[in-house]
Amino acid sequence: MTNRRGLLIILSSPSGAGKSTLSKRLRLWDPSIEFSVSATTRAPRPGEVDGEDYHFMTEEAFKRSVAEEGMLEHAHVFGNFYGSPRAPVQTAINAGKDVLFDIDWQGAQQIRNSALGQHTLSIFILPPSIKELRRRLETRNQDSADTISKRMQKSWDEISHWGSYDHVLINDDLDRTESELKQIVTATRLKRIQQPHLVEHVRSLQSEFEDGQ
Repeated sequence: MTNRRGLLIILSSPSGAGKSTLSKRLRLWDPSIEFSVSATTRAPRPGEVDGEDYHFMTEEAFKRSVAEEGMLEHAHVFGNFYGSPRAPVQTAINAGKDVLFDIDWQGAQQIRNSALGQHTLSIFILPPSIKELRRRLETRNQDSADTISKRMQKSWDEISHWGSYDHVLINDDLDRTESELKQIVTATRLKRIQQPHLVEHVRSLQSEFEDGQ
């Protein structure tokens, strides 16, 4: 038995709020944090590696996994299925390792309602303003004007679900938000349910106390 049970750390935000950067910084801070590799039924793109970028599956195998409760969460997006396989996550948290999820509010809700929900830490990242959100999307030069427009249209739907998360951070200063994120993770790791060794330790204290009377 490990001294600590791992966490399922969920980070969600609208595009441009800083979620990807914060995820990278969190894993640099603690390299033992594993990133959940999603499964998908779409075909691999050039350069993508099975098991690293995605777990590539046939639609039949994916649906069978869902039916057998092998996915913590899943969704159908643009004609393909995506999901988070349960087995590697269960193995990781049993070994005391945290698993990081980059998913939307629907996936977060499914995980919170799963058998592993009690070990979930969900955090939503808000932008300081909608104007700043658009500026970040435009200055990173990754998307066309049409794509940026679609991301902005979707952003309010994502933001509207902020109240269903355990913690909400306003990312108006990246370094400060990173510090707050680390504090949240550190504190949650110390929750009673995350420390399975405590029961045995208290029993040992009780036995020692009774022997000394």
